[in-house]
Amino acid sequence: MEKVRISKLMSERGLCSRREADDYIERGWVRVDGEVAALGERAFPSQEITLERAAQTRQTARVTILIHKPMGIVSGQAEKGYTPAVALIDAKSRSATDRAKMRFEPAHRQGLAVAGRLDIDSTGLLVLTQDGRIAKHLIGETSPVEKEYLVRVSGQLKAEGLALLNHGLTLDDKPLKPAKVRWQNSDQLQFVLQEGRKRQIRRMCELVGLKVVGLKRVRIGRVGLGDLPVGQWRYLRDDEQF
Repeated sequence: MEKVRISKLMSERGLCSRREADDYIERGWVRVDGEVAALGERAFPSQEITLERAAQTRQTARVTILIHKPMGIVSGQAEKGYTPAVALIDAKSRSATDRAKMRFEPAHRQGLAVAGRLDIDSTGLLVLTQDGRIAKHLIGETSPVEKEYLVRVSGQLKAEGLALLNHGLTLDDKPLKPAKVRWQNSDQLQFVLQEGRKRQIRRMCELVGLKVVGLKRVRIGRVGLGDLPVGQWRYLRDDEQF
């Protein structure tokens, strides 16, 4: 059995992200079998890794924010002429129905990572988090979390097109994972995916003769968009888990 970098083991165990792990190790907040770990140190996968209370307190203080992203807003970094989703987060745009028991602080906008992007022409549930554990859980390559979309389409679906949308399509020379796709009504499909390649749904539809004219993400895991108004946001509550 070979030793592995402690930060990698911590990420694999869901303790934190690798970047956070390096920060905690540097601060002396990580122990391996009871001994304080050093930055760059390796350990056997069988060894016990624990976090000091200071690291646990920092994790507890981190927030996760749910936004109903409008069209025309970019998910991540600001692009020329376009507003990033983080700019929507302020006291005025917080949903009046938010039941999270915390006061909005400007610091809550700092260090937010987008956990599953939505392209500029799409709307719906967008997650921004300061917690590396949540980001990894939602967007890691092996993430089991489902994402649900309502997709309005135009065009004529090719023969066997619905079956291919469920399983059998390839993008960028790589087969797609099985999906759950069904008609909601005459011009709207429901997609449930466990992956999120760039403009995946739009490209899938093009392969079977359809054009996407509207796309809205309504659920990530067990957390739904609900009645959150467009352009508004709320905190992920303590009683919610993806």
